[in-house]
Amino acid sequence: MAEEVLNVKNLKTYFHTENGIVPSVDDVSIRIKKGETLAIVGESGSGKSVTSLSIMRLIDSPGKIQDGQILFKGRDIVPISMKEMRNLRGNEIAMIFQEPLTSLNPVFTIGNQMAESIMLHQKKGKKEARKLSIEMLKKVGIPRAEKVIDSFPHSLSGGMRQRVMIAMALSCNPELLIADEPTTALDVTIQAQILKLMKGLITEFDTSILLITHDLGVVAEMADRVVVMYAGQVVEETDVFTLFREPKHPYTKGLMDSTPKIHELKDELTSIPGTVPNPLNYPKGCRFMDRCPYAMQKCAEAQPKLEEILTDHKVRCWLHEEKVVDLYETKSFAGS
Repeated sequence: MAEEVLNVKNLKTYFHTENGIVPSVDDVSIRIKKGETLAIVGESGSGKSVTSLSIMRLIDSPGKIQDGQILFKGRDIVPISMKEMRNLRGNEIAMIFQEPLTSLNPVFTIGNQMAESIMLHQKKGKKEARKLSIEMLKKVGIPRAEKVIDSFPHSLSGGMRQRVMIAMALSCNPELLIADEPTTALDVTIQAQILKLMKGLITEFDTSILLITHDLGVVAEMADRVVVMYAGQVVEETDVFTLFREPKHPYTKGLMDSTPKIHELKDELTSIPGTVPNPLNYPKGCRFMDRCPYAMQKCAEAQPKLEEILTDHKVRCWLHEEKVVDLYETKSFAGS
């Protein structure tokens, strides 16, 4: 049985604002085994990125990890000091951020930024750090690495900067790599190259990945298991094949229906009606109720729990609690 690298238990990350408390991540639990890729999907505002930043302990005020545990290799990293956390970041846990241009320091060369992490975590000298930096740039497919290492971030293309971020993240051979929308700002050709690159490097380094994305195509290409988030909660969790073949939560089904398919010609694209509820005023019952074509009275009265309805398939929905899943045959987002 594969070793468990990450086990997040009942994580709650709240933002204390002037208008009230925003439960951005509300009782989220996820597990990642060694060498496994877990994707978290959902609309903007669902809590995906805040979950990843909570794991990295990068939540700034007014945000705060309110409750829960983040077990990395069995050790809870929520209560540890920031000094201890800095030793983990970039070394055993690394992150690729959504926009590399804002993540790279514009006044330092690529080589300076890569070498800093290597010297800090691997205790190597400047010459050794530079040599390893060049090797990592070559590994991620950057041509003329000896020249690029002395370049500034603004002089590189978006795809090149993203490759640099991946090289930096993997330079200390981390056990967990968190990738937050790693291909969002890239054109489709570069996206495919980055995904192929990540898959190859993960195989080589046996690294576990937490992939944050809203792109179901990326999920199908990369993930072993998938967690679907909505309004700060996990609403479905299963393996990637089951998710695409038999999505059980109405929100997951809506996401699937909203994805254009090359073999289906439609006059209009299907969409999920309505908007994500205001986090300052979530409904008492199911948070997806106002947008759901299957909503019933019970959905307004009480919030469903995340339950295992099949082996390794969890869903937060009263439909499955009440055993009325045949509604899937009669309703859809297109016809609702």
